[in-house]
Amino acid sequence: MRSLGVPEVAAIMVLVVVILIVTMLPWFLIYKKAGYHPAMGCLMFIPLVNLVMMFVLAFAEWPVERELRSLRASLPPKE
Repeated sequence: MRSLGVPEVAAIMVLVVVILIVTMLPWFLIYKKAGYHPAMGCLMFIPLVNLVMMFVLAFAEWPVERELRSLRASLPPKE
């Protein structure tokens, strides 16, 4: 069995980086749109933590929702 050379290792590394970027980018955008820090998307790569964070995203009140509620409360009442 032949060992991997530099071109093969480089190709594997590029493939891994592309896969990480393709899978990490949507999580970054989801957290950003929810009002959380986008880097929290990295938590989705930690086993079990990703399950907990999915439940947090699903059931917790998002910072964006809190901000919207406070802005609506500051508006004058409709007549």
